[in-house]
Amino acid sequence: MGNIIETINISRHFRVAGGKNFIALSDISIQIPERSLTILKGRSGSGKTTLINILGALDAPTSGKVLFDGEDLAIMGEKQREALRRERIGFVFQSVSLIPIMSAYENVEFALRLAGFQGNRQKRAEHCLKLVGLGGRMKHMPQEMSGGEQQRVAIARAIAHEPRVIFADEPTGELDSATSIQVMKLFSELVETENMTIVMTTHDQSLMGMGDRLYELQDGRLVKGEEEHG
Repeated sequence: MGNIIETINISRHFRVAGGKNFIALSDISIQIPERSLTILKGRSGSGKTTLINILGALDAPTSGKVLFDGEDLAIMGEKQREALRRERIGFVFQSVSLIPIMSAYENVEFALRLAGFQGNRQKRAEHCLKLVGLGGRMKHMPQEMSGGEQQRVAIARAIAHEPRVIFADEPTGELDSATSIQVMKLFSELVETENMTIVMTTHDQSLMGMGDRLYELQDGRLVKGEEEHG
């Protein structure tokens, strides 16, 4: 099993008030294997969100290299990166950001339209909602659903266009412990049954052992390398 993403000595610096240089990431080299659940661990301010944004082509490193499927993101034009995000990447955020006037099904089907999905959108949307355990809730509006159910809709929306990688930034941050574990089990099932690659950030200690690989960040540096859990 090869690596779908690799970073080579990436750093990210920001200019802050007074012209000072803030180092958000320093010399990060990691590998994300295909068909795996990789967890980026760290407290708030550790750099994990900056890292996941770079991995997902939402931001670029100040130095170093990011390879996605063997392609160097730095030499892609903005239109190429947009196409990469639209076609080969799915995103799940802490705030689910569902469209409130659309049902669960409509939220997923609309995402397929935006991605330019060429297959049968109705069948694909229904399949993804069944995958996340919401086959009986497709017509429900977001406000009629629990926080955990809304996050499942967001996950169905993210996987609908069959991306190569799902990036999830603190996807359990607003959920209770039991619901968080359900979401993690769902991620593991998607890796197992749908051959997904999922990269997520969390600071929740109880979830650390549920991934295939773990990287820990502290003050923008990698303090713990990879750990295989299964």
